[in-house]
Amino acid sequence: MINDQPLTIVIDGRTLNLGLDSTQPLVRAVLVSLFTWRRANADDALPGDLRMGWWGDSFPAVPGDRIGSRLWLLSRAKLTPETVAQAKEYAEEALRWLVDDGVAARVEVQAERQGLQTLAIGCRIYKSDGTVPLDVRFTDVWGFLNV
Repeated sequence: MINDQPLTIVIDGRTLNLGLDSTQPLVRAVLVSLFTWRRANADDALPGDLRMGWWGDSFPAVPGDRIGSRLWLLSRAKLTPETVAQAKEYAEEALRWLVDDGVAARVEVQAERQGLQTLAIGCRIYKSDGTVPLDVRFTDVWGFLNV
């Protein structure tokens, strides 16, 4: 829930209210990857005083392995074309593990500004087993980042 409104996403063309009860493992992996805050890099400009990040990333089983995205770094940015490009880059970085670990053959990310205050991110996950790709679209990422 965000501001007492259920979080909605579009999965394969269907709009769904999303809760923690999502049973699709790939959708859950995308959610965790994009909306768990990855620790900021040493050279990242911080929107506050914290570097965020999951404590478990301090002791990864695979060297350099990190969970989440740096989308949170955009929380105080203006919604400009550069910010949209940065959001796309952060989303691609967060989802790269799906290909690296063999879960997906390919991942495509689109980020677009819609109107004055909306940033949408669409992800197409091409599964390694060759089945129909999964489309997941987050229609108001900007609202989520700026709660």
